[in-house]
Amino acid sequence: MTTMSVEGAPSADVAGQIRDAIQTGRYAPHQRLIESDISAEFGVSRAAVRTALLTLTGEGLVERMPNKGARVRSVTLDEAVEIAEVRMGLEALCARKAAEVATDDDIAKLRRLRADMVAAAESGNHLTYSELKSAVHQRVQQISRHSTAVALLERLRAQSARHQFRLALHPGRGVDSVHEHAAIIDAVVARDPEAAESAMRLHLAGVLEVLRTLD
Repeated sequence: MTTMSVEGAPSADVAGQIRDAIQTGRYAPHQRLIESDISAEFGVSRAAVRTALLTLTGEGLVERMPNKGARVRSVTLDEAVEIAEVRMGLEALCARKAAEVATDDDIAKLRRLRADMVAAAESGNHLTYSELKSAVHQRVQQISRHSTAVALLERLRAQSARHQFRLALHPGRGVDSVHEHAAIIDAVVARDPEAAESAMRLHLAGVLEVLRTLD
């Protein structure tokens, strides 16, 4: 059963709104999360906020402080590296599975996504490109139909969102990234599981290499 707030909004929706605020940087690391303020901001009950914060604590996005309430948990660079290492295994699995089970409709959508991504990169539309490269990962995961891996990856993605912004700003990373994402799509479209797994591992190895150079 889904828990409802007094105003009728599911507590899962409240958690989603707070999660988005953390991932986009609107709620900063170590920022206190005051139930009354969040309740007023989103127009929901404090009970729904409290339930949402407990959910996000379980996801590793929020931490509870004795006698001080909740705050946004700061993910260290070392943790971000570990997350990327785990993502490599899970996303490589999803890429392999996607290449094995992709339908004609899946492939058509991937081809359109590839064209849009390359066009955004070539035109210098960095915001759109950033959104589309994230969509590549999400689409490959959806195609894989591997629900356990996808659920774990969603949690890891949420925890490492702040470091993803820093990666995007790293010199030269955009050029490397577009070729790497295109290679992942090409391998899935070719229905080549080994190539898809290899392309995903190569991409995330690049992510790891940059993460390890950040301050």
